[in-house]
Amino acid sequence: MKEYITKNEHETELVGEGFAAALPKGAVIAMYGDLGAGKTAFVRGMAKGMGLDCRVSSPTFTIVNEYLGERELIHFDMYRLSDADELFDIGWEDYLNRGAVCAVEWSENVEDAFFGDEYVVRIEKLGDSERKITIEEGKEC
Repeated sequence: MKEYITKNEHETELVGEGFAAALPKGAVIAMYGDLGAGKTAFVRGMAKGMGLDCRVSSPTFTIVNEYLGERELIHFDMYRLSDADELFDIGWEDYLNRGAVCAVEWSENVEDAFFGDEYVVRIEKLGDSERKITIEEGKEC
């Protein structure tokens, strides 16, 4: 387990960038954190770390955003889903089979969709801009 304290959004992005640089193809990242904790900022950094030059935004209304390049990053926001069945209905297994890195915000809403080998990223608000980021590797990562 690794822990980081960031003092602003840019530092949160930098942690995401460093984390994603060496992620294996097909990695799943289950993200947890309150509204406004910095999950999307972390994913923005992940995109940079994966060599993707794209505008990363929260997929709250679209459920999923795809960022394509030499490596693929699929960004899910499960805030509006009530359970894992809805995730499977939108093609979760198809996304996993593509071998893309999948970052899932609001993972607590779809925990039944995970297999125990995902990375877990928890972002906790410590203040207006300060965050505690905890990264855990799944048992088979």
